[in-house]
Amino acid sequence: MATGRITRSGISSSAATPTKTNGKLAVTVQSGRKRKSARKVKTTTKKIAAKMDALKPKKPPTAFFYFLEDFRKEYQEQNPDVKSMRDVGKACGEKWKTMTYEEKVHYYDIATEKRADFDTAMADFIKRKENGEFDEDDSDFDDDSEFDG
Repeated sequence: MATGRITRSGISSSAATPTKTNGKLAVTVQSGRKRKSARKVKTTTKKIAAKMDALKPKKPPTAFFYFLEDFRKEYQEQNPDVKSMRDVGKACGEKWKTMTYEEKVHYYDIATEKRADFDTAMADFIKRKENGEFDEDDSDFDDDSEFDG
């Protein structure tokens, strides 16, 4: 068996064990400590990014979803035998398409108001992020967002 270094993968012969399978030479590699520490650094940065994303305000629903909320209640009262969300969604989509702009204005107003609240919350989030309020050594994150439904 050959001894020495495998240069392309950067594995020395002490870490790689050549074996023979089906007439071909295969190399099994034992993981070293360097890889584990690199993974640990990646996971801690991922955890910090996940915590920051948890603090980020969530986008509000569109006008259609506010309409869907109201329509679902009415539709289920009128059709108690229909249990499939697919059927409710189809009926809602058809109704939304046939509605005039004047009928939709109420839902657009709600969505616009929620979007304005979201924009101010997002601006506040970005400002706090730029000021360094979310440093890596911060461990006291508030996990509740204003738009967490």
